[in-house]
Amino acid sequence: MPANGLSLQHISKQFNAQRGNAAALQVLEDIDLDIAPGEFISIVGASGCGKSTLLRLILGLDGDYQGRILLDGAAISGTGLERGIVFQDHRLFPWLTVEQNVAVGLKNAPLSAQQKQDSVREHIALVGLESFAQAYPRQLSGGMAQRVAIARGLVNRPRVLLLDEPFGALDALTRNRLQNELQRIWAQERITMVLVTHDVDEAVFLGDRVVVMQPHPGRIRRVLDVDLPRPRRRSDSVFIALRDDLLSDFAEEHGVE
Repeated sequence: MPANGLSLQHISKQFNAQRGNAAALQVLEDIDLDIAPGEFISIVGASGCGKSTLLRLILGLDGDYQGRILLDGAAISGTGLERGIVFQDHRLFPWLTVEQNVAVGLKNAPLSAQQKQDSVREHIALVGLESFAQAYPRQLSGGMAQRVAIARGLVNRPRVLLLDEPFGALDALTRNRLQNELQRIWAQERITMVLVTHDVDEAVFLGDRVVVMQPHPGRIRRVLDVDLPRPRRRSDSVFIALRDDLLSDFAEEHGVE
């Protein structure tokens, strides 16, 4: 196990039955994965394979599981400023401006008012929304709102940013544009990122490695290295081969020859 980075050690999780004698539901089984500092990991899998549950455990929202989750060699305990998250729904406060929404991410940060202001301004610029700093969520497109959510997730400079289907609700053109933006931001900031997605193309486009999960219970089927230079091109023959290789996993899972 590396001394630094994020380490998931034999993680298993079950949900107990709510009533009667029904058996507990095993959601995750023996998830074992080491993620290096600054690495971009894509986790892909069908619905029900426990991808989002795994992110909740890493974030610290649920401590009822078996195994250990370590960040830089220390066990995580509850939520913390060193781990940020971006959800599929941007979850912006409609009564706050872009600037104020990003500043929410610094509420508990041990910084002076000036340092917070500087960090908010810097991260709004990072996602290219300087001219919208005083706008309200109702005045933004869906893609712009997700950029604000990404800025809020990064403003604390977390060591790990978790991304739970962040572009899943967007149209295809906006999704592709924001994938390019996220790739640029990651290359600039070099923060460890863990992306959960249903989209195999997105997983290959963004990830250094793609973790393929299979359901019932959720477990790692395999881990694929994406040895492609950045910025990546979806028309690249190697990209297409990697994507098709991963898609074949899901065809087999559903009995398609």
